[in-house]
Amino acid sequence: MQRLAGKVAIVTGGANGMGEATVRLFVEHGAKVVIGDIAEDAGQALANELGEVAVFCRMDVTSEADWDKAVAAAQALGTLNVLVNNAGMVHMASILDTSPQDFMRVVEVNQLSTCLGVRAVIEPMKAAGCGSIINVSSIDGLHSCAGLGAYSASKWAVRGFTKAAAIELGQYGIRVNSVHPGGIFTEMGGKGVISEDDLNKSIYKDFPIPRTGQPEEVAYVTLFLATDEASYSTGSEFVADGGWFAGMRRPGMPCS
Repeated sequence: MQRLAGKVAIVTGGANGMGEATVRLFVEHGAKVVIGDIAEDAGQALANELGEVAVFCRMDVTSEADWDKAVAAAQALGTLNVLVNNAGMVHMASILDTSPQDFMRVVEVNQLSTCLGVRAVIEPMKAAGCGSIINVSSIDGLHSCAGLGAYSASKWAVRGFTKAAAIELGQYGIRVNSVHPGGIFTEMGGKGVISEDDLNKSIYKDFPIPRTGQPEEVAYVTLFLATDEASYSTGSEFVADGGWFAGMRRPGMPCS
């Protein structure tokens, strides 16, 4: 069953990682997709592979002009129904080692871009009478840890903005939800630096699900929110973190 038949989506950060997995899954389920990314070679190669149902749009998500281009590209494919604000960056440093410029760059890419994306699609989705906006936050938008001050602050902001947007836009049939991935095996999650097996034996060994997640496991959550199956869900957080937020098994504590 094609769960997105007839729908048109924009997926930012769509050339790699979770974005790429989302693009592929959306196309598999019948959607036409605009792949927004600054990675031109990877994005164009993905669009070429997927054929006429996918279009690559070179896109800086902090640029209003680039958002206008992405919306125009989507409208050329049909009625714009879905936005996935997936593009993001991480800056790992102590607070003292995070300059104001470092902090603001994370805010621009992770937080401001989410606002720009929502602003860009409101009128097309209002005209359509419905829409689904999925903002990719993080497990660090629900808690935090040392060294991720800028990243965590931006992802908490995405979570809060999602709720405000859901309240404003629900009257037009536009749903807005946030997705909160945990440790996912992408370049941002250590791929290319450490092996998946070493990650599982170290960082993730005491998680309820003792392994790193895969991009496709987040993409399926996003797919659900993009479909009409989620028609009564808005302003909510959807977590795909292997139980990270629930807690950890502790050495010496009883465990079945």
